[in-house]
Amino acid sequence: MTLRSTLMSDVRTAVSLIGFGFTVAQFFRQILGNATGIDVHINPNLPRNVGLLLIAVGIGSLAMGTWTYHHDRMYLQGSRFARIAVHRPFPLGSYAVALAVILIGVLAFLSVLYRF
Repeated sequence: MTLRSTLMSDVRTAVSLIGFGFTVAQFFRQILGNATGIDVHINPNLPRNVGLLLIAVGIGSLAMGTWTYHHDRMYLQGSRFARIAVHRPFPLGSYAVALAVILIGVLAFLSVLYRF
């Protein structure tokens, strides 16, 4: 497995967590908002808080995964492995995808937090 596929698996996991967290928060907001005359036995903020937690975990895991990817990439291309390293161009696309998903996650977090 290459480093790039490791970063893309981190992106895939983060997208799943962020998407599921946003869906949980929005789904239960709609359900609880339309529930008139029904005795609800859960805290009305619980789905929102669970959604925020999932989104935050997705953002955090991708940030740590991107940092780890960058650190490992710099280590493997350092002087210690200079004789055997294959020097490839800087993977701007991989970093751009990770950054875009982090920004989308932050927007989703703010959306759920401020109930947009």
